[in-house]
Amino acid sequence: MNKRMVEGINQYMDEIIERWQTSMKEEKGERFFYFMPANLIEKTSREFAELMTSNISESNTVNSEKLNDFTEKVVRFGWSIMFVNKAIENFSQITFRLLEEKGVIEESNLRSILRVFTNWITPLRESIIEAYSLEWDRTVSLQRIALQELSASLIPVFEKISVMPLVGTIDTERAKLIMENLLEGVVKQRAEVVLLDITGVPVVDTMVAHHIIQAADAVRLVGAKCMLVGIRPEIAQTIVTLGINLNDFTTTSTLQRGMQEALRLTNRTIVEVEQS
Repeated sequence: MNKRMVEGINQYMDEIIERWQTSMKEEKGERFFYFMPANLIEKTSREFAELMTSNISESNTVNSEKLNDFTEKVVRFGWSIMFVNKAIENFSQITFRLLEEKGVIEESNLRSILRVFTNWITPLRESIIEAYSLEWDRTVSLQRIALQELSASLIPVFEKISVMPLVGTIDTERAKLIMENLLEGVVKQRAEVVLLDITGVPVVDTMVAHHIIQAADAVRLVGAKCMLVGIRPEIAQTIVTLGINLNDFTTTSTLQRGMQEALRLTNRTIVEVEQS
């Protein structure tokens, strides 16, 4: 790569970073550069600049360690793929303009510098976006697994009574996990009444209802009764509108009412004891 250009970038790096930060603050919907601590912004900006210049060599090889570290951080910070792409574009444009201002890029070397920029930025952009996509997929996958594990556990609350709180969207994959945990938990905990709490389920459509009905049928086959609790007014309206049949269920609007019914079904009740 052009030695003079490399020396110019290194010499004016502070000014390049300062201008780059200013340009990124002007991006639509930008939050990172406004709400994060100044020291974190500066550190992240330096790391980005180091990554952007890591392939300024004859080999055009991007530093893989810096690449993976940076993409992991910006995914955690919530940078979108469009924002990452804009960051790369702004950095290259600002660097080019500044080198023009400083006389590093002149009419005599403009053609060769443009060729150098293309060979520098194009593979770098591809490497960063590919690494970002892989890191994003990995993060989303881990979050999905964590959510599934947290939101499909059968919790014993009283002898013979257990609750499974459901959170988030229920798709076929999650429904299978719910069914497995539900049946295993019912047998292990010797539950007679199971409360499926859908308070945290944002939408109950025909498919979700089908999965819930299947779960209830499976619970009945192992000798327990299944109750559906946490039915909000909008969910009740949706169920009626879709014509979903939940006649085989005992349903309640809240977990508290469901618990009272579960205690009744197991011949128990909660009694207030007056203090003497």
